[in-house]
Amino acid sequence: MELPAVARGVLHALELAREDVHLWCGRLSDEQIEMQVLRLPSLAFQLRHIAGSLDRLLTYAEGGELSAEQVAEGRAELQARGSRVELLEEFDKSLARSAERVQNLGRRDLEAVRFVGRLKLPSSLGGLLVHVAEHTQRHVGQLVTTAKVLDELRASGGISLR
Repeated sequence: MELPAVARGVLHALELAREDVHLWCGRLSDEQIEMQVLRLPSLAFQLRHIAGSLDRLLTYAEGGELSAEQVAEGRAELQARGSRVELLEEFDKSLARSAERVQNLGRRDLEAVRFVGRLKLPSSLGGLLVHVAEHTQRHVGQLVTTAKVLDELRASGGISLR
């Protein structure tokens, strides 16, 4: 049985995110992945933030609340470090887990009430699924822009990379 349109759209956004991330990060060095230029967040941050936010948003979509571990991981995203290979593997695993969760949620009532955060802000399952796609794509766009800046700075001699 085919998934409803909202779930298919989210899965497509996750697939496109994976393609773009590998296209733009796959050839970068570990140093570039961790580098912060022009006050832009590092690519390491973007990769960890996308993965972490997918987990957090889908937890809310499932009707749950964040665990202490999820909250701590969210706070640690700005200090994200790791090799390109490690970060891309973590990213890919996160996308695969998220896709399974979206498939499980996709046939449920999209109007079902859900609550977000400590303040328990009201939302709906459908609203959270759409936000999963939108938020992921927004951060992938930021990641692509940062990767392009890093490429240009390296090519123009603006930064020295070992």
